[in-house]
Amino acid sequence: MTTAKTIHLTLKVVRQTGPDQKSNLETYAARNVSTDMSFLEMLDVVNEDLTLAGQDPIAFDHDCREGICGMCGAVVNGRPHGPQEGTTLCQLHMRHFEDGDEVVIEPWRSRAFKVIKDLVVDRGAFDQIIQAGGYISINTGGAPDANSLPVPKEMADQAMDAAACIGCGACVAACPNASAMLFTGAKISQLALLPQGRPEAKRRAAAMVAAMDKLGFGNCTNERECEAVCPKNISIVHIARMNREFLKAGFF
Repeated sequence: MTTAKTIHLTLKVVRQTGPDQKSNLETYAARNVSTDMSFLEMLDVVNEDLTLAGQDPIAFDHDCREGICGMCGAVVNGRPHGPQEGTTLCQLHMRHFEDGDEVVIEPWRSRAFKVIKDLVVDRGAFDQIIQAGGYISINTGGAPDANSLPVPKEMADQAMDAAACIGCGACVAACPNASAMLFTGAKISQLALLPQGRPEAKRRAAAMVAAMDKLGFGNCTNERECEAVCPKNISIVHIARMNREFLKAGFF
């Protein structure tokens, strides 16, 4: 069992008061930070000091703080969600930093994700992609009816892997083209792999891809940055499946 220690950090945080305002890089001292703290808890302590000093606290997104909701997210030293692989920002702990480190914190960068304030961005574009077709609208019955449909275990496992996507937007922030294809691919895959999702598969793929393009997300050029930073380790295999589903939709 490791014993927590205290470290001191220098934070360089992008501050922006609104969507149409210029951003500035401000420097703050994070002192007496326990290595048992999460990254967001560290920001809470810094914000408490800023509030006591009469300064505006750093705005950042958070909700469950359990790596489930997808609300949190910032670029830490050039990497969305920070240095720990397969981890959301709220689950990143300060033991992964060293005493005296300089930590640069930025918001997601994408034309489709407008900065609201500081590290808070509007990820409503993801909601619009889901609204375009990320659902089943036909009558599929109740749970007993669904359980009566045989689904091969391999297909069920792949659908569950795709459904693990929490929509945090790290894939967009990491992609050189600000592409949302990993997110969209996962949401298309989780339904296309199941029999309940097949009747609307063609319409779904065409509508969700069209919404993604309309919202200003870039195209995929197989850089695989999205896969590398995804906190749920979503595979780009789902992008390939999305492309196949989209091509099928074009022939009918």
